[in-house]
Amino acid sequence: MILAPTWPVTHRISSSPLIVLPPLAVYLVLALPRFPALWAVVSTTDLGLITAFFGRPDGAAILWAHVIAFDLFVGRWMYLDSRERRVHPLVMGPLLVLTILLSPVGLLVYLAIRVLSGRPAPGVPAGGRPPVASETR
Repeated sequence: MILAPTWPVTHRISSSPLIVLPPLAVYLVLALPRFPALWAVVSTTDLGLITAFFGRPDGAAILWAHVIAFDLFVGRWMYLDSRERRVHPLVMGPLLVLTILLSPVGLLVYLAIRVLSGRPAPGVPAGGRPPVASETR
């Protein structure tokens, strides 16, 4: 998505949401054996407990796999949306790197680009959603 954004194989691979399966598999392998402790952490507001869990190597690895999976999912959406909107790959490459490193910042910048470009995706009416097949008859 960053190095070969216009290559048809990149688009084919990125078009499937299954692209996030590898980091999700890592997440499950790490999280399932520790699920009771993980659940205790994510279902509390105790910052000390959260810090203690994610400060350990196993907790940090779980968190990292979680973050990578969601960064990849968000980056995938940004890539596909930018291709539809014809945002230049030289803009999107650095933005996708930013999204990998600081996903909330990258997503915010991309959302601003979407608003500022004022260009809806081709084939999408001004309302923002493509017509359903039954509506086009």
